[in-house]
Amino acid sequence: MFNPSLVRILLVDDHPLVRDGLRARLETVPHFAVVGEADRAEQALQHAAALDIDLVLMDINLSGTNGIELTGSFHSLYPEVAVLILSMHDKAEYVRQAVQAGARGYVLKDAPATDIIDAIDTVMSGGMYYSAGLSTGLAPAALLTPRETDILKRIATGKSNKHIARDLGLSFRTVETHRLNIKRKLGIEGQADLIRFALEQTMV
Repeated sequence: MFNPSLVRILLVDDHPLVRDGLRARLETVPHFAVVGEADRAEQALQHAAALDIDLVLMDINLSGTNGIELTGSFHSLYPEVAVLILSMHDKAEYVRQAVQAGARGYVLKDAPATDIIDAIDTVMSGGMYYSAGLSTGLAPAALLTPRETDILKRIATGKSNKHIARDLGLSFRTVETHRLNIKRKLGIEGQADLIRFALEQTMV
């Protein structure tokens, strides 16, 4: 029977032992189901085309196309599929690149099992998740793509989605989606807080 709350997960890591450990860990959670595994980009994309996937748990170090580039491919080809990075790299630059490629979060491999579970639940609820300490090395605006940064600057001037769309030659819906993504990445709820943040960034 289909369970709408079930999270169907694809594991992408080039180490079989790591995938075995992750599968064993995740399958202790009743609403998680590991539906596929891949050790390289091509295989991961083949699984995405053939399987019903909600989330990809992605390593960065893959042979050939790396996990950040593969995240970008998933974001373009399967935007409805969430990508969560699981990596040993704790440098802010990796986090920034991953999020700009479309990742919804970044968890360190040495994090407790509960962190990975919390990260998946947070991401599937529409939020962003970072392992403790990672976000302290990041300026919030560094998480935004160039297009999102461009839109944020226009938000700071008080322009509406309609005016921003006209300025940038985009549809109203596209600008609205970008604005929602900006709020999600920055952990901002209200419109006033978004405008305040935008104004602060223009003064930095």
